[in-house]
Amino acid sequence: MDLRLNKVITALFLLAALLFASCYSGPENLSTDKEEIIKYYESGKFENELNNVVDKTEGEFKDFNPAANDAVVFDIDETALSNYEFNKECDFGYIGSLWDNWIEQAKAPSMKGIKELYDFFVSKGLKIIFITGRKESQYNSTHQNLLFAGYTKYDTLIVRKPIENKLTALEYKSEKRIELAKKGYHIVCDVGDQYSDLEGPYHGVQVKIPNYMYIIN
Repeated sequence: MDLRLNKVITALFLLAALLFASCYSGPENLSTDKEEIIKYYESGKFENELNNVVDKTEGEFKDFNPAANDAVVFDIDETALSNYEFNKECDFGYIGSLWDNWIEQAKAPSMKGIKELYDFFVSKGLKIIFITGRKESQYNSTHQNLLFAGYTKYDTLIVRKPIENKLTALEYKSEKRIELAKKGYHIVCDVGDQYSDLEGPYHGVQVKIPNYMYIIN
């Protein structure tokens, strides 16, 4: 290649790199992001966003008259139950042993807006089903926590069996809803904080509530 042309190409590459660097400021510092999450959750903005979702959903079902087999599916963590304070104490990280211990304590509070939505659906006479990625060994503590948080009326609680551990959240929850449909349930609404709670077959009206702490696929 001609030396002069080679120098021109090199100069163009350097110029492009400099332009890219000047436009890209880089990601936010992780500590800053965590501080912003805390501000959002504790300023009332999260509650307002959640309440808007709940109000819209109640409006959609205001005049709904359910059949005997109509059901609503709720996710548990960061949907029916709030683990915000626990997550904050853990600096929004995940340590399996601490998480398991937290579940065993069965003291996570209800997500206020979702508890209101649950009460609304119960008053309509809809069957309530909880599907969670929690382990089968955590069934009893999860049941106790639901009762503690005020979810005293529900039809079914589904937890993940050991044989299902290799499934993604989307695969697992889709499979469980298919099984429910085969049993005769007609799912009219699905409520969750992750898209993996909602995507797949037999979901009815999909109600996505905000979660700025983590993503599960």
